[in-house]
Amino acid sequence: MRRFLLPAAFLLALPITLGAADWARFRGPNGSGVAEGELPKIDPKAPLWKVEIPGKGVSSPVIVGGKVYLQTASKDGETRTLMCLNAADGKVAWSKDLPAETAHTHNKNSLASSTPACDGESIFCVWWDGSGVALHSYDLDGKQKWRTSLGGYASQHGPGFSPVVHEGLVFVNVDDDKRAELVALDIKTGEKKWSANRKHVRASYTTPFLVKRGDKATELILGTTSAITSYEPATGKVNWNFDVVWPSGTMPLRAVGNPVYAGGLVILACGDGGGGRYMVAVDPDAKTPTKVWEITKDTPPYVPCILVKGDLLFWIADKIGGFAFCAEAKSGKILFNQRVSTKEPSSSPIMVGDDILTVSEDGELTVFKATKEWDEVLKVKIGEKEGVFASPAFADGRLFIRGTKYLYCFGKK
Repeated sequence: MRRFLLPAAFLLALPITLGAADWARFRGPNGSGVAEGELPKIDPKAPLWKVEIPGKGVSSPVIVGGKVYLQTASKDGETRTLMCLNAADGKVAWSKDLPAETAHTHNKNSLASSTPACDGESIFCVWWDGSGVALHSYDLDGKQKWRTSLGGYASQHGPGFSPVVHEGLVFVNVDDDKRAELVALDIKTGEKKWSANRKHVRASYTTPFLVKRGDKATELILGTTSAITSYEPATGKVNWNFDVVWPSGTMPLRAVGNPVYAGGLVILACGDGGGGRYMVAVDPDAKTPTKVWEITKDTPPYVPCILVKGDLLFWIADKIGGFAFCAEAKSGKILFNQRVSTKEPSSSPIMVGDDILTVSEDGELTVFKATKEWDEVLKVKIGEKEGVFASPAFADGRLFIRGTKYLYCFGKK
């Protein structure tokens, strides 16, 4: 069984009931998008299996204990569905429907855009019923254990934030057009254990991640339009904070892709549909957290998350098509810039072993090496005519890609 390989700075702290090769939350282990192993052969004409997913959703798949979990919504917007499929053959094991109402979303968003999280005993889903959002907990057979309201949700785009589980708590970043709050709930009861109000600027969709730096206690780090903040996971106590300062007259940009930790720095990228892009690297070990470098031009990503390998950063810029970048984490120096698609990506890339995989909105899949020099390995069209907006997942040597219509699995039986 393959084991995940995380950068040394990351702490993967999930219940021991999880298997070594599970992909248990948005972007897998600790939200890193990184796994050890080898990508399987990717032949769009011969997947291991291909299953049509009813309705519409851009929820990414998660894989735990040989099961695939994902969220979708009926096309009329009156039903939300949590699906469980067998990872080996794609057959539906069960599905759980919830009544809801339709509501406005951005044309690249959906009524089911959150990715579930699973701790090996429960599945946690954020559902939007068209007006408010709530966190639901299910057992592994799809029976609801509890539901906790997270309040109303006001956004021109609709929600798309995902839960994160760590040591008995599940965290959600509820950041819309009117409020910003990080919430921690008990995984067994759904009781709110703590919450942290944050400065509201623009709706952000990032998920927090965990970092263990040297002999310091584990930190829960969240980056949004307003700030990058480190919290004590159990209590919500602030360890340190860096306010993102937007120049006078400049429109603050949204944070969608998760921040990362690399080269001793926390790096956050922001953007918006108007084309603005920004990336900032912060030293959390300075007496006061300090900006080390920033990029204010077109190169940072807006929606796709950043990947880390050692002291290198890799990302796919999503402006006027897709461009792969490699940069030094400590300095921000760009090492290469290569076009990978004519259509921009909405999904985040993943890294398996030394291979980085990215998928554009029109289903063009590119694999390249995680090295300082550009080295393309593969380029194919997956054949998803209606588009790919969800991020890929990798577990047990299998690659899972969700298109608008189908879920594809590549790999061995």
